[in-house]
Amino acid sequence: MHRPLEFVASHACFGGVQRYYRHASRETGLHMPFGIYLPPRALHRAPVPALLCLGDVDASEDTFASLAGAQRLASEMGLALITPDTRPRAVHLPEAANSFYLDATQAPWSRHWRMESYLVRELLPLVAAELPIDGLRLGILGHGMGGHGALMLALRHPGLFRSLSAFAPIASAASSSCGQLALGNCLGPDREAWQTYDACTLMAAQARPPYPRGILVDQGLADTWLAAQQLQPEALVAACAQVGQPLTLRRHARHDHGYHFIQSFIDDHLHHHAAALG
Repeated sequence: MHRPLEFVASHACFGGVQRYYRHASRETGLHMPFGIYLPPRALHRAPVPALLCLGDVDASEDTFASLAGAQRLASEMGLALITPDTRPRAVHLPEAANSFYLDATQAPWSRHWRMESYLVRELLPLVAAELPIDGLRLGILGHGMGGHGALMLALRHPGLFRSLSAFAPIASAASSSCGQLALGNCLGPDREAWQTYDACTLMAAQARPPYPRGILVDQGLADTWLAAQQLQPEALVAACAQVGQPLTLRRHARHDHGYHFIQSFIDDHLHHHAAALG
């Protein structure tokens, strides 16, 4: 019998397992890899809540799993961690869309770059069907461009995720130069189309606070992306205030954009999600 998931590797980790799979994706038309940390209780086939962890530029399915230091506490909390690849790598596409988690409409990206549909319509349902994951208790977390992806997907798909947090997210892709490059290439020159993927625009359009338990964002003040005006956390603050969305934005002196920053505060994010996911 054909199984949709192809097992790649497994590593014992804090009483659970860090596993890697790949599968043939109908959305991207390619084989897509992903990682998943399963805590001890999941090994007894008890469905557990899960956190979708979206990486920064060119992160693989192993980047967050290897560098964030999240498995120890996730094991204690009974929380699974899903780490997808950020891009369809089996084809050589120009890199102007890295990690923006969108469905491209422009060639040459449109054939394979369907990362929003891949995650929401394919990967998450597949993981819930094939592995001991409770598909009704999902949170989403992202870093950098993955932070933008987390904010954007959480707002474009209301009800799919119960909790939301980010590390140094690109708050407004449509008004950052790196976001404009990706959106222009993948969606074309119509700036109205860009706004449908802009987290701040999406937040400001909400009729009510979409995450009443609050959104957690951490930002390092030594982050070169912040200094280059690519992240614009103040725009997210303004958008959340406009709709009464509770937001905790923490600014940290001396911290940069890398995984040492994430390691320093990942426990707070896991506690934030666990409180909402139960």
